Amino acid sequence: MAYMQANGSKALRNWMWQSLCWIVGVGWFALTPLAAVEEEDTNRARILFFGDSLTAGYGLDPGQAYPALIQEKIDAAGLPAEVRVGAVSGDTSAGGLRRIDWMLRRPVDLFILALGANDGLRGVSISDTEKNLQGIIDRVRARYPEARIVIAGMRLPPSMGAEYTEAFAALFPRLAAANEAALIPFLLEGVGGVKELNLPDRIHPNAKGHEKLTENVWAILEPLLEDNDSPQGVDE
Repeated sequence: MAYMQANGSKALRNWMWQSLCWIVGVGWFALTPLAAVEEEDTNRARILFFGDSLTAGYGLDPGQAYPALIQEKIDAAGLPAEVRVGAVSGDTSAGGLRRIDWMLRRPVDLFILALGANDGLRGVSISDTEKNLQGIIDRVRARYPEARIVIAGMRLPPSMGAEYTEAFAALFPRLAAANEAALIPFLLEGVGGVKELNLPDRIHPNAKGHEKLTENVWAILEPLLEDNDSPQGVDE
């Protein structure tokens, strides 16, 4: 894989090997319940981050995780948008498909899909993962046709085998192209394998690591928000 050639350090390979333990992540989640917001500002774009332990900020205070830091950037830029998080540690694309309808009970203008890594670490077939992720996108589009979609790309350790890891990495750009969605090439770019940017488990990003994740996401998200027209959505 190209990124492995560019980042072929021993540290990165060690991190990727340890990532096989990623799916454990028991009990860490970040969900914004419907009752959490009594009044919703319909003049602000509604952003939903939908993912796993990375998006939930495993091992950190929720305010240190990248979705919260994205909200800080939004506020600093004076952009009319609010972030909501629907993330469960250890979640797979199948789990996301089962719970997406509950998260769509509130309007969504911009949907960030950050799932699939745990599928890869479990060796789930690429076709099943793609079917589930497409199913999530389809449900978002059915409920909120004007919502913009952003797909966060992920990559796997080489221990999963060259054929599988290459097919997995290609899944996310293919989904983005098929759905005219924006693509974050690799959510963990610049973080995976960097000891100083990860928790002691060397798997999950620490607070500094989430700052880098924020940069990776913001590079794609900021132009979309600046180009955003009035929020869209289906009336409740």
